[in-house]
Parts: sequence; C-alpha cells; structure tokens
Amino acid sequence: MARTIGMGKQSYEKIVSNQNFYVDKTLFIKEWWENDDEVTLITRPRRFGKTLNMSMVEQFLSPDYAGRIDLFEKMNLWKEKSPDGNYKYRQLQGTWPVISLSFANVKENTYRDVRIRICQILADLYIRNRFLRDSGVLADREREYFDRISESMEETDATICLHKLCDFMQRYYGKRPVILMDEYDTPMQEAYVNGYWKEITAFIRNLFNSTFKTNPFFEKAILTGITNVSKESIFSDLNNLTVVTATSDKYADFFGFTQEEVTAALKEFGLSDMEECVKDWYDGFCFGNRTDIYNPWSIINFLDKKKLSTYWANTSSNGLIGKLIQEGSKDVKLSMEKLLNDGILRTKIDEQIVFNQLDHNEYAIWSLLLASGYLKVEKYTIDEESGEEEYDLKLTNKEVKLMFRKMIAGWFKNHTPEYNDFIKALLEDDLDAMNEYMNKVAKDTFSNFDTGKKPSESARPERFYHGFVLGLMVELSGRYSITSNRESGFGRYDVMLEPLNEKDDYMIIEFKVHRPGKEKNLEESLMEALAQIEERQYASAIEARGVSPERIRKYGFAFKGKNVLIGEKAKDSACNRRI
Repeated sequence: MARTIGMGKQSYEKIVSNQNFYVDKTLFIKEWWENDDEVTLITRPRRFGKTLNMSMVEQFLSPDYAGRIDLFEKMNLWKEKSPDGNYKYRQLQGTWPVISLSFANVKENTYRDVRIRICQILADLYIRNRFLRDSGVLADREREYFDRISESMEETDATICLHKLCDFMQRYYGKRPVILMDEYDTPMQEAYVNGYWKEITAFIRNLFNSTFKTNPFFEKAILTGITNVSKESIFSDLNNLTVVTATSDKYADFFGFTQEEVTAALKEFGLSDMEECVKDWYDGFCFGNRTDIYNPWSIINFLDKKKLSTYWANTSSNGLIGKLIQEGSKDVKLSMEKLLNDGILRTKIDEQIVFNQLDHNEYAIWSLLLASGYLKVEKYTIDEESGEEEYDLKLTNKEVKLMFRKMIAGWFKNHTPEYNDFIKALLEDDLDAMNEYMNKVAKDTFSNFDTGKKPSESARPERFYHGFVLGLMVELSGRYSITSNRESGFGRYDVMLEPLNEKDDYMIIEFKVHRPGKEKNLEESLMEALAQIEERQYASAIEARGVSPERIRKYGFAFKGKNVLIGEKAKDSACNRRI
C-alpha cells in the first residue's frame, strides 16, 4: 500500500513520525560531515528539499532529539558502517549543539521592515536558548547583552549576536555548535526588487563576517539558497566558503529526486504507465554530472493528485524573473523567444550572481535563471585561448515553458483588457480597431517595460515591442509560428507570423520609432516602415515557397512615446491604407 503524501510538510520529524512518503536523503549527513568543509553554501532552486534536508540535519545532530532513534533507524545513514565495522553515525545522533534559522519569510518591502524581521528571527534564537542566560556560564555583562537582544536592538548587537550565541553554547555543551542557515538569500532578492540593495548588503555582510569569518566558536555551517550572491556583495571576507552550485558534482543527488527514485515512487503509487509523461513535464534539472534530476515538489503533487499540472511554477512569486525579462533589452527578449521555441541559447555564465548587474548584464540574467532552475545546461565548451566557458542552455522542461508562457501573457492581460481586443482585431484584419486597442495597450503597459533607470526614449519602444512580440507568441501559439529579427530578402524583418492553418494569412510586421530629425510626424514614420518591407523584400522567402501575395499582410507600427500608428500595405495596389 502506498504511503500517505503529507503535503507542505518541511519538518523531517513530522514526515517520518507520520510515516508519510519520504525519499531517503540521510546519507547527505555522512557525505557533508566527512567532507569537513567549514562553511558550505548549497544553491538549489526553490522547493528542492533544502529546508527538509536542513531539518533532517538539525534533528539528527541536536541534543534536543537525543534518543530519537525512531526517526532514523529505518534510514540508510543508520545502516552505514565505517571501515572498521562500527556504526559510526549512530554514535553521533543527538550529540551536537545546533543553531538553526531561516530567512525564507523575510520578504518585506522596505529596509526598515526587513531589518526588524531579521532581528526578530535572531531574538527568537535567544528566546529558544534562554536557559543559557542563567546556566552559570555567562558573566554579568554577558547576561546584560543577552537581555538586549530584541527586534529593536542596535545594529552592533544584531550583527554580533550569532557569534556570541556560538560562544555561549560551546561553553555550555563543551562542543562548538553547527550553524544551519536556510534560504539565506531571500532578503537580497527582495532588496533588489524593492530598491534597498545597498542597505541590506551592508547589514548582511557584517552579520556574516562576524558569524562565519571571525568566529572561533562554531564547528561548521551550512547555508542554503537559490543563488550564490557575489563575494563582492556579502561574502567579501569569507575565504573559508565552499560553494556548491548547479554545476558542482558535490551533493548532486541529495536535492531533488533521481530517475531511480521517481521510478520507484511511481511504482509505489500505481502510476508506472505515466513515467514518460512525468519525465517530459518534470525531468531535466542538472546538478553537476547528474542530468536526471526531477523537481520533487511537482512529483509529490503528481503522486497526490495523479494529474499533470504546473505545480512548481505556481508555488511562489516569479516577480524577479518576470521583472528581468520584461524590462530586459531587445537581446534578452530575442533570447527568450528562442528558448520558448525550444531553441538553445549559447552564453557565458557567472555563478556568482551580482544583483546590481542584472539591469545591464545579460550574462547575469541567464546565470540567475540557471541557478533558479528555469534553464538547464545542455553542454559547455571551453575556449582554448581565453579559458572562458560557454554554456548551451535550454528551458528545463514542459512545466517551466508553460510557466513562462503564463507569465508573459500576464504582462498584458493583467494590465489592460484591450489586449484581447487587439488580438481579435489583428486576426480579423480590422485596422481601425487595431489602432484603437493598440494605443490603449501601449498606454497601459508601456511603463512595465521601462527599467526605471532612465533609458533613452528610443529604447523604451524597443523594449515594449519586443515584449509585445513575446506576448503574440504566447497568445497565438496554437495558430501561428511567430519569429522575429530573422533574415529574409535583403534584411531582417521585425516580426513574421506564419499560419499553421492554410486558411489564415501570413503577416509581416515592421516597427519604427519616430525620428524627429528625419520624419515630420508619425505618419511619415509609418510610411518608412511600410516602405522598408517592400524595399528589402521581406516577403520573398514566403513567396518562394509558393505562397500567394494575397495571403501576405504587411503591417507597419510607428511609435512616438506611448502613441502608436498602425498601417497596412494594400494587397492589390501600390497604395497604403492606414489611420
């Protein structure tokens, strides 16, 4: 009989005690302990078992769980023998002090609020270990410091408090504690989105320096998160840091489910006949040399509901990812178009994410998407002369592709009801309605494609219309194949819509931004766009395949600020019809 799925449980104790479905990852403790690295940072996408593994480590080591053999006696770690034949790790259980904290819920909109929230978490640690205050190991001044720890404490007290707690604990237990910090980078991501990056990095840098660098009172530490935030941001002084990213072989099969684990789970739940579909939807994550890692959250949901759906994509906000692509340059949007069309993106990767470069460094964006699990590595090559690595990246799987399509559709649908009206007018070749609705769409959504960093006036329309092309790709994906910036005739057209049904027309769209020095008004800009389609013979590649000119619509879109003028080259004469 299949075990019960305990949805949403992140406590190892709760899952094991209730005999819920669990994939045994306890040998992670053995590998980590024997590696003996002082500070280990493990980056994995969200919902990949980071929190559950941290709970497992805490409940194996902590004296609070001493004697809880029932939590581990059926697990692989309990059966593990050392070379001399002893059950080494049975002797370790419940014998090591642990400081465990998580920043997963630090998602405030201002620096003031996020600092208070972090101080609350630190203060809770002191409350949990209140017995230390009156244990006889603290001097009077140390007890005074203990009492100052609160959500409103001074920054000097906050940034040193983990250091001091380690000291207090090692005196009491006679062993230096292990530090477990889960989702360490959540405050940094929120700071980037909400505009208080400098303030939070200064605070976190001081906290981490005193906790992990100048602290002789801890044994070893694990930090988990989605990203490896650049050393220049918060890890500038930590030369004792071992970083385990998506391209590292260390701990590759301890986060996420392997093919063997998924096969066994499907068999347990009587779903073996769905294995190929499950692989298409949820496989594709690559950690080091392991290329068969599945998203555990989606697998657990599928086992529970026995239905294929976008479970992982809907677990939390994708605000940062959406912001980077929506506000990204033309090249970012063209690359996203290629990825959505199952193409491969070749790029350089820097696994040390520099958040303040995300606005202008395309490599940083793709690095973040790789770290977040939205992209996977197909292969990489090393330039023999420069030594630089180049990666071939693809969207991870079907679930991720559907997530991006939904996100892009939301750029327009969530802000303006006229978007659907414009799509309908485009399909019906209703030029008057196209102009009416497109101007409303541009007015309502134009600023969403503005980085807020004062881009040039000419850059704003470019960001908008390449985002608009992605929107067309998503909205019309079942009816048209849509490409942009491709060679045809004597140049590169902006957008081409090729119908999947022979009853529909082909469409070529050329965008023009009004140039005051060369064109008197928006009408002249439109004429330039339409003329360019003809002069560069963008329709030639279609006509060469035997498509009749009567089935090819040619549109010009002229932009001036948020104003748009759309015109069409008439199919039966040299004149244009336009608004």
